[in-house]
Amino acid sequence: MPIPNDTVIMPPILTFVGIPGLESVQCWIGIPFCAMYLIALIGNTLLVIIIKSERTLHEPMYIFLAMLGATDIALSTSLVPKMLGIFWFHLPDIYFDACLLQMWLIHTFQGIESGVLLAMALDRYVAICHPLRHATIFTPLFVTHIGIGMTLRPAILVIPCLLLIKCRLKLYRTKIISHTYCEHMAVVKLATEDIFINKFYGLFGAFIVGGFDFISITLSYIQIFITVAHLPQRKARLKAFNTCIPHMCVFSQFYLLAFFSFFTHRSGSHIPSHIHITLSILYLLVPPFFNPLVYGVKTKQIRDQVTKMFCSKVQV
Repeated sequence: MPIPNDTVIMPPILTFVGIPGLESVQCWIGIPFCAMYLIALIGNTLLVIIIKSERTLHEPMYIFLAMLGATDIALSTSLVPKMLGIFWFHLPDIYFDACLLQMWLIHTFQGIESGVLLAMALDRYVAICHPLRHATIFTPLFVTHIGIGMTLRPAILVIPCLLLIKCRLKLYRTKIISHTYCEHMAVVKLATEDIFINKFYGLFGAFIVGGFDFISITLSYIQIFITVAHLPQRKARLKAFNTCIPHMCVFSQFYLLAFFSFFTHRSGSHIPSHIHITLSILYLLVPPFFNPLVYGVKTKQIRDQVTKMFCSKVQV
């Protein structure tokens, strides 16, 4: 079968467009993204340090929160430096294998974040619905196993995506990626060959991780609300509900952005590409930026430790 003249055989280097249609203002668009990244780094690093150094916070809920902070640092760092290199320093090229590595890192950390949110929801479910069993269920060993499991699950599930691209897709219509990072479907759509298996496995992996976690978290919170509603004392109901507010905020914004980005990339051809790509960036950047602010404001123990840390520095 002859190869068309304009077909590229697995290009060694791919080139990012950035945000199509907004190339002339990308240098300005990078400023708020950079600010969000710096706030995410500072906020999540502070969160991890506080939880690690304060022994009273060595409980499952806060350990999961530290895992979330570490994941957010890794996720945003996998995305933003290269993106700012495209926007500010005109460095749009990336080696094909480096692109696959970035794809693996981004999708793996996305999956880990989803798994941490599930672990946090289950922790709140047991703490509120079965409080007498919480200490016996969420032992340090069990928390460790959860951490290992929710890390290995996406890390292993993403690998076939890379192998299917590397081993199946040899011919590409272009080496230009209309995106700011190596998103799975953005790379797959460059190929001239049949991509049904790649698309199917992408959907399968997304459901195994995101879909399963979303359903499980939703069911957990439904049961939590039912239990809280039947508590006899109003003060107890408010206290139980307040412990769930930060998780609900983080859970809602993460999955709303995730589902919008996921479905528009596959069926939202009527949505302008610059809107879709901007929202895809926000989907990856808003949770790392948003999470430490939510937990810092709504969690009294974290807020007290931050105040204590800065007050002691001011006194010195």
